[in-house]
Amino acid sequence: MGNKQVKQHFENAQKTGVLKISQMRLNEFPSALKSFPNVLKTLDLSENRFAELPDDIGKFTTLKHLCVSGNRLLSLNDNIGKLVKLETMNASNNLIVKIPNQLDQCSNLKQVLLSNNQIMEFPVMLCGLKYLNLLDLSRNKITIIPDAVSSLQVTELNVNQNQISVISDSISRCPKLKTLRIEENCLQANEAMSHILSDSKICNISVDGNLFSSKDFAALAGYEMYMERYTAARKKIC
Repeated sequence: MGNKQVKQHFENAQKTGVLKISQMRLNEFPSALKSFPNVLKTLDLSENRFAELPDDIGKFTTLKHLCVSGNRLLSLNDNIGKLVKLETMNASNNLIVKIPNQLDQCSNLKQVLLSNNQIMEFPVMLCGLKYLNLLDLSRNKITIIPDAVSSLQVTELNVNQNQISVISDSISRCPKLKTLRIEENCLQANEAMSHILSDSKICNISVDGNLFSSKDFAALAGYEMYMERYTAARKKIC
């Protein structure tokens, strides 16, 4: 990226609050950002070569949208927790293993996209964030959905293509969960799954590619109750 192009990007960002420097093959945080005024609402650093985000990321406290997808990040800087106005975060397609606990300070988050990383534990720090609508954890290495999931506020949870063999039936207590995508995992058709079908508000569940057939799934106690919710939801859409 030439000097003139860099200058133009940053000059425009001071006026618009939007800075997009994606697909620039950058492997270091642009030095100009370190002295950049705290006016950004949107920061897009996607499709570069960052292995880490610096502490300076925490100074952009006016940020509402952060996109760092398609890099080589191994983790997210703890200072992301200082971005208290953040509404959307896209960190998909990286190498992230663990999510910092400080993310629970981002109380205005609405969408968190973490697909295609190396995450091994369900990020329970996101449970309880009252505005969170969508959590995408597909294509990671999560093995267990723990009891803490009961306080998750999302309407849609995507955990497709993980290694999940245990799902807590407390997910049935999620107050807003309507869509659960849990395809291509290691789940059995068991009592926990039956409890989810009968006692939750979920009206759209995707389970293909687990350790049971569609016939086994349909034979579970609670399946008819789930289908009633599913049919009612379809009618509302139509």
